[in-house]
Amino acid sequence: MGLPAEFHDIAKRVNNWGRWGADDEAGTLNLITDEVVRAAVAEVRTGRRIPLALPLKEDGVQAGLIPGRINPLHTMVQINQELFGPGTVACSDDAVTMGLQAGTHWDALTHVSHSGKIYNGRPAATVTAHGRAQFSGIDKAAPILSRGVLLDVARAKGLDRLPGGHAVTPEDLAQAEEFGRVSVRAGDIVLVRTGQIQVYLAGDKHGYGFPSPGLSVRTPEWFHARDVAAVANDTLTFEIFPPEIDGLWLPVHALDLVEMGMHQGQNWNLESLSTACAEAGRYGFLLSAMPEPFVGGTGTPVAPVAVL
Repeated sequence: MGLPAEFHDIAKRVNNWGRWGADDEAGTLNLITDEVVRAAVAEVRTGRRIPLALPLKEDGVQAGLIPGRINPLHTMVQINQELFGPGTVACSDDAVTMGLQAGTHWDALTHVSHSGKIYNGRPAATVTAHGRAQFSGIDKAAPILSRGVLLDVARAKGLDRLPGGHAVTPEDLAQAEEFGRVSVRAGDIVLVRTGQIQVYLAGDKHGYGFPSPGLSVRTPEWFHARDVAAVANDTLTFEIFPPEIDGLWLPVHALDLVEMGMHQGQNWNLESLSTACAEAGRYGFLLSAMPEPFVGGTGTPVAPVAVL
């Protein structure tokens, strides 16, 4: 069964293919210009730094929902080894095997496809087992540093956490914008807080993933109209799960990544940031969220930092 007409109608309205040229592989990250970065730096008032990443550990957020997306397996490969002979300086090294989207991460534009296509109209078949992502791998993502804006949807509604069946709508985003007395600008990175990460932090991995609040299929048009550079939130699935439209799985992924060319992030811990923004009375900040440049990767771990 193909994607419904409703999906294709939205796809036409948010499509950015060719907007930055036929060879473009970065999508909406092109909106983070030098001028945007200079304005983002001006958001820093106190220098307070708030980390937004979950710890990478073997008992991480993954509970087996997605095959192969394993939590980090951390192994010591040498321990206090005197490499150059007895009495010399000793070294300890370790190695990690993990899914690149196992913890706090960015999705690359190649993470999903639909109708045989990835971003900018390239064939989905350009992602292969040995060649990885030939186009728009995470290594092609420009340095991701811009003004961050927290849209604290849960706090705007007077809630600690949105209920599992809540689809975050454009109206919810506008309400959070008004609540935070902040306006989303072109080139911003928007962080949407639902409070769902609290379920994982309380020790319930399965409840964290399902059921989950998340972005509605209607939100890509809101982000497109505002020329948002990237979006991240505090859930496992990014969009509402189970889906709001029966049988239509991961439509927001397809609209954001494939049609719009907008990177998206998941499993971001926005709890401390929510508290800090409420205390400071402002919801804009400098955000550094540099992707690890795995060549041909369809995603990457990230350790974002908000600077107030």
